[in-house]
Amino acid sequence: MEAGALWLLVAVLAVGSSSSSAQYLGLSENQCAVPAKDRVDCGYPQVTQEQCNSRGCCFDSSIPQVPWCFKPLQESECTF
Repeated sequence: MEAGALWLLVAVLAVGSSSSSAQYLGLSENQCAVPAKDRVDCGYPQVTQEQCNSRGCCFDSSIPQVPWCFKPLQESECTF
């Protein structure tokens, strides 16, 4: 039984660590595909990825000199 509990703990930790490293927590990649020149700042200096995501914003630190924490694109609704 101890081995089963150990595997369960490992599985829970693996799932928890993978979700905390998600770049766009709760947002689709499409919503965060904002060109660097069009990014609207959503954070503050030294904001972390977790703090940015908790504000409902996208985080991408791969491009210098632009906001790393920025507002996502709004998904358009189709009307038929």
